[in-house]
Amino acid sequence: MKNKILKSESTTKSFPVFRKVIMRVGIIIGITVGGFVGFAAYQDDDHLFEISKNMEVFGNLFQQLNKLYVDEPKPGELMKIGIEAMLASLDPYTNYIPAEELEDFKYQTSGEYGGIGAQVKQIGDYIVIAETYEGFVAQKSGLKAGDIFLEIDGKNCKNKSYAEMGKLLKGLPNTSVKIKVQREGELKPLDFIILRDEVKVKNVPYFTILDNHIGYIKLTGFMENTAAEVRAALISLKEKGATSIIIDERDNPGGLLREAVGIVNLFVNKGQLIVSMRGRVKDWEKEYKSEETPVDTEIPLVIIVNSLSASASEIVAGALQDLDRAVVIGQRSFGKGLVQQTLPIAYGALFKVTVAKYYIPSGRCVQSIDYSHRNADGTLDRFADSLIMPFKTKNGRTVWDGLGVIPDIQTAEKKFSVITDSLIAKSLLFYYATKYTQLHPSIEKPETFRIADREYEEFVSWVKTKDFSYQLKEEKDLVNYKKHALNNKSFSNTESEFDLLLKKLQSGKTDDFAEFKTEISELLEAEIASRYYYQAGRAAATIKDDSTIQSATTLLKEPKKWKSILTTIVASSRPLQKEAPEH
Repeated sequence: MKNKILKSESTTKSFPVFRKVIMRVGIIIGITVGGFVGFAAYQDDDHLFEISKNMEVFGNLFQQLNKLYVDEPKPGELMKIGIEAMLASLDPYTNYIPAEELEDFKYQTSGEYGGIGAQVKQIGDYIVIAETYEGFVAQKSGLKAGDIFLEIDGKNCKNKSYAEMGKLLKGLPNTSVKIKVQREGELKPLDFIILRDEVKVKNVPYFTILDNHIGYIKLTGFMENTAAEVRAALISLKEKGATSIIIDERDNPGGLLREAVGIVNLFVNKGQLIVSMRGRVKDWEKEYKSEETPVDTEIPLVIIVNSLSASASEIVAGALQDLDRAVVIGQRSFGKGLVQQTLPIAYGALFKVTVAKYYIPSGRCVQSIDYSHRNADGTLDRFADSLIMPFKTKNGRTVWDGLGVIPDIQTAEKKFSVITDSLIAKSLLFYYATKYTQLHPSIEKPETFRIADREYEEFVSWVKTKDFSYQLKEEKDLVNYKKHALNNKSFSNTESEFDLLLKKLQSGKTDDFAEFKTEISELLEAEIASRYYYQAGRAAATIKDDSTIQSATTLLKEPKKWKSILTTIVASSRPLQKEAPEH
């Protein structure tokens, strides 16, 4: 059985343009024989001739375009569109990185950049500080979450894009930037002159000891030195008395493969195969084994994943599952089993290309989308159920390829109500947290912080002053039905009853603030805690009501049950692809 995957936005927008470019343009850069020497070694003669022929056609078309097109063409822009659309026809991870975007790429891989140390978000016409990183210059200089950028170095920030703002804020360390912001509760804008610094984002923003000596580590990325951060957290937790460990990889998109290998190495003996790469070009094939002395090969371990845990996250969870070293809890992971290599190309640009698939110790690959076959309408399919194969863990338990990592204990994915989603989308939780900090100089520790019933009612009253509204799915369905039914004469006889039903449905929403108080309060508490305790505060405020973490702690309180999951062989039927999350 195959399940349709929606086309990515970049693909659907780029392909029509790319077809026009291919029809009209070629390539004006000089292709030398030397440029193909290494490549040709892996091609047969027919393939190499096909490449050469099409490059010649492409180049001739581009030359004719420059001579004859009615308006002055912009070859750089056309070529960038063509390259990006061509690569989008392969997979989302094969990318062209122009020289002017190298700083952003460096941040994605290393977590380091020259700047002020703040996350931003767009609200209306302006970019707003979403969070400042604790210990970096934005926070030290007094900038706060909720501050609205008005000017940077005298340039008006209204309607500036993320990319434009990034260019203004980022720069070499020890260079200054002048910033004007508007702050909640301040009548006049505030001016700051900030000296940029080298910013290094933490991949482990928070770790702590939970009940029953259970250590908890929040892992948000796999940039440089991630394994060292996890190692330090693990050792610290053990020194504080931790007798079991939870590593939370939810919403972690992955990153550097070597950091994933390093994390697995903390829990398994030296010489253990952790992951291998296999691709069309033999030079990219490689095995990665644990090379360092582990920290602890016996401590009970739980890995938490969800549908947004991908790539390096899946290597850690999948390898530790295959080696029967950890119990995996949560929801089925994303399913990215592809490996990219970054290569330098002309004029300072980079080419990030998928060169292999990775295979974890059981021999399985977690890749779930078949990018090698695209349907006529541009959609993609997951691998057919008939191609999903069983593999065995070290102790003989059955695991499956082509499906991401399926947890040993599956928990329900948390879904918010329509009212909560609407509050998030309209940034009302964010705005109220900003207002809250103006009225409260401090709060208690995030692990115990709660907003009182009176404070929640104040929040509800404040939201109602913002002309807040939202539409339930049932409302949308009824309204759409009415639009179509108005052309039907028989509908006029029932229109009044229809409108009455719609009004009853709308009036029922007045109780939503009370019905969904718990989930709204939890999100509001996390947002407020982040204003005082930053990324660690948000994580600490979130975990206290987290049902998946509660499932993990319940398991770790029973070491025999934890061990039995890793040693018990049970009959396992083939999972269906329809159960996998949409990508």
